[in-house]
Parts: sequence; structure tokens; C-alpha cells
Amino acid sequence: MDTIIRTNIIAESAKTLCDPSKIDFSASRWAADRVAELTPEQSSKTIEAVADAVAARAAEILDANALDLEAMDPADPKYDRLLLTQERIDAIVAEMRNVAALPSPVGVELERRRRPNGMLIRKVTTPFGVIGVIYEARPNVTFDVFALCFRAGSAVVLKGGSQASHTNTKAVEIIRDVLEARGMDPEAVRLLPDGHDAARAMLEARGSIDLIIPRGGRGLIDFVRDNSRVPVIETGAGVCHTYFHSSGDIATGGSIILNAKTRRVSVCNALDCLVIDRARLASLPALCYGLASKQVEIYADDEAYAALDGAYPCLRHASADDFGREWLAYKMSVKTVVDIDEAIEFINTHGSKHSESIIAENREATTEFLRRIDAACVYANVSTAFTDGAQFGLGAEIGISTQKLHARGPMALAEIVTYKYLITGAGQTRP
Repeated sequence: MDTIIRTNIIAESAKTLCDPSKIDFSASRWAADRVAELTPEQSSKTIEAVADAVAARAAEILDANALDLEAMDPADPKYDRLLLTQERIDAIVAEMRNVAALPSPVGVELERRRRPNGMLIRKVTTPFGVIGVIYEARPNVTFDVFALCFRAGSAVVLKGGSQASHTNTKAVEIIRDVLEARGMDPEAVRLLPDGHDAARAMLEARGSIDLIIPRGGRGLIDFVRDNSRVPVIETGAGVCHTYFHSSGDIATGGSIILNAKTRRVSVCNALDCLVIDRARLASLPALCYGLASKQVEIYADDEAYAALDGAYPCLRHASADDFGREWLAYKMSVKTVVDIDEAIEFINTHGSKHSESIIAENREATTEFLRRIDAACVYANVSTAFTDGAQFGLGAEIGISTQKLHARGPMALAEIVTYKYLITGAGQTRP
């Protein structure tokens, strides 16, 4: 009977696939229950099998990715995010194997207490159930999200951007092929069709989807937060600053600024704005020296412009809109401040609560910055490029949370489970 019911659910879901406004998520809910029943060893071996399949079918993935790339302007900041290479596929495979090797986050006892009446109360981690992820042109997210959600005992519903349609379709095809070959429910991962209607259906699926995580720019995150009836964890948008304090070391600062800005400009932890004390403006050309070799365009306020004029080749006058902007390109702004108080106020006003850094040799300054900056990750004399689950030793991440409820910063396995209280006794009743 269960098999017949499940078959009917999937058949009805297939009928509605062409009408996104009527998408039925029952099959995902059914699959979530099956995933939750897997042992840690079963989920681990399944993720390993998917990693094997990705490695074996890399050529198919690259061919699909080429079709998506043909339709995108290489000058688009999202092009680098969309691009897959053999090296990047190798990294995807390695990340999936890493997730498979991590301890299961399900069934972990967080707290235990015995009440005076003998009642035992335990707080234990449990899967969310069905997790929905809406993301833009980053096909690696398809694999990362599946591995993390599956390892955390949940099914996943994916809504990728239309720019990565061919790549995402091929990725989900490979994952579902492995699940079916292993006798598991392929509905544990589902890719919704392109278009805003499918996204809206997902956002309205309260009771069918337990959690939605958007990954992308500010526009996407705002849309999801403002329109979702399902609980949301905000991730992705990164307006990141590095503050060069009056006590900062030029060599340290130049190295950190170059790395944070140019390591990979299309990611959310890339540097967007350099904030500098007025007393150190004479050091600005030396701090920006390495950026010139990468042809980084600098949008500077009047004081910083005067300090760089004639010493930096790619210089522009900044407008008000150039501060608080996520560039996702070889561009950045420079803001001059009087002191650390003005720097902190400026960063807290213009940042996205993602990642902020200070370059300073003065211990009191670094302590004050770490205490007062309101962001998920706050650094002292370290590049913001390290905001990443793997770099934090957490394994692969599902995103960087910029909010304060449930999870903040890199979200890995521990952040995509919830918990419940398990209470046992011997017939206790309440007076």
C-alpha cells in the first residue's frame, strides 16, 4: 500500500511540474521521512557514491555547463560563479567526500537533566525534514546542498537560477540516478523548474517545506525574506570592509587587502570597501600597490582620491552609492575616517553583517573593533577570505548566515538540524 501511495504522489507531482503555481511537495515530504530513517553509515556511503558518479560523469557536467556559459556575458560578475572546470569538479568531489566523512549531526544529545521527581529530560538533535534552497548561478551549490542536507537527514528542494539551468539539471540527474540505483527515494532531491512562479510556490509551501535558505545577492535575499511564509535563514550577501587603523602595518595591510579583494572577486567574502584613518592616508598608495597589477578600479572619497591621484592608475571619484555596495568585480571603494569610532559607525551602517576586518598593531584597537562590530565574522589582522565553512574546519557549508536567530556565520552540518526534547519517566503526573 505504501508503494502505491508513493507512486501516486510522484505521479501527481509530475503533472503539476508544468504549472509551478500548483507544485505539490508531498513527494519531498515522503522522501524526507525515508532519509531520516537512514543510518549514519548508509547516508555516508550514499554521498560517497554520488561523489564517485560526479567524478565519472564530469564530462557530461562540463558539457551542460558550456551550454549555460554560452548564454552569459563573460564580463558578468556571475560568470565566474557559473563556470565549472575539471579542477572545480575535483573540488566538488572532494567536498562531498569530506561531508561523507564527517560525524552525523543527527541524534546528538545536547543536554541532559534529571528533575527532582525522577523525570529525565534530554535535548537531542533531529532533522529539519524538507529544506528548500533558492540560489543563483552557482551550480556547485547543487552538490554541496544535497550532500549536507542528506547527511543531516533531510530532503532538499532546489530552485536554481535560470543561468545555470542545464548544469543544475545534469547535476540533479546524476544524484537521482545514484539514489535509484541504491534503492532509495530519488525525491530526496528535487529541482524546481525555472521562473518566479516556482520560487513563489516554494515560499508559500508552509507545512510542506520546513526551512528555506536563499543564497545569492541582496535582491534575491530581500525577495525571499519579504515573500516567504516558510521560516528563512538569510545567507549570502556580503558587503565586506577592511579597516586600516592608524597603528596598522603597511606590509600586513597590503597583503590582506590584496588577498581579500582579488583572491576571488565573485564570492560573498570578497573585500568591497577599504576604510582608512586620515592619519595614514600617506600610506594608501603603498597599501593599494598590489591591486594595480590586478587592474582593480578604486572608487575613492575626496581625501582618499587626493592621496592616490597620480599614484594609482585605475582611480574614480566615489559617489554615495559606492558605499554599502557588494561589487562582485575587480572594483572597490575607499572611505576616509577620523578614528576608530567613526570607522565602526560607518561599517555597522554600510555593512551586511557578513565579514569585517581590522588591520592594527594596537591591541586596544583590535579588542574594541572585535567587540563593537556587528557582523557574523569579525577579524583582526586576517583576510575576510577565510569566511568559509571548510576554512573554519566545519566541512562544506550551506551558506553564511548574516542573521542572529538559530545560526550565524558559516552554516555547516550542525546548523542544519534542529532539536527536540525527549522526556522519559515512570508514571509521573503533575500536581
